[in-house]
Amino acid sequence: MTGGAKRVGRAIALELARAGVDVTITYRQSADEAVETVDAIEQLGRRGFAVECNVRSEDSVRTAIASVMAEHGRLDILVNNAGVFQSVPLFEITLEQWDEVFETNARGPFLVSREALPHLRASAGRIIHLGSLGGMRAWASHAHYCASKAALHMLTQAQAKAFAPEVAVNCVAPGFIEIDEQDEDGAHFAHKTPMRRNGTAEDVARAVLFFATAPEFITGQILTVDGGLGL
Repeated sequence: MTGGAKRVGRAIALELARAGVDVTITYRQSADEAVETVDAIEQLGRRGFAVECNVRSEDSVRTAIASVMAEHGRLDILVNNAGVFQSVPLFEITLEQWDEVFETNARGPFLVSREALPHLRASAGRIIHLGSLGGMRAWASHAHYCASKAALHMLTQAQAKAFAPEVAVNCVAPGFIEIDEQDEDGAHFAHKTPMRRNGTAEDVARAVLFFATAPEFITGQILTVDGGLGL
């Protein structure tokens, strides 16, 4: 899985490990956190492996997939978790910011999926993308982020058609996930959410596990994990 060293990615990696999966994570700058996550995976009795990867780079992605195959010999589940979140007023977004967000959030999953596809076809595997409620609802101060996640949602559905019948492709779209309890927005979003709380990294991880273990007949789906916030 991409971007699995910390936060939601770490929770997903550990949830998969608890379910009996050997997990490879990628990281870009979080080398120390990646080591800690691999150690936590191995403490759960599974094989853990970390590889540096910039999902915006075709060469880096190819090298990372080759490393995964050399380490594990097969690939059953690809979780495209690496992403960039920015809050910028629409009229202030620079071209550099727009490109960074799209290259990470949309092009990255495209590149990783493309390179992993032959191995996933061989194992009748799964691809699980991490989208966002922002890909379904317009947030004025996150326009480039929302647009990139909407693109990822459409990529999910296009891949589900193109990669069938060997590979199922689905997407988990979180709402407000509370990582930092000091986040001033937390109380605001919890009040607006029908379930009267914010999401957790574990909520997202369990949704990913659902798609990882669901019947292969479930494909092309966008599962919103938001406690009803988007209703």
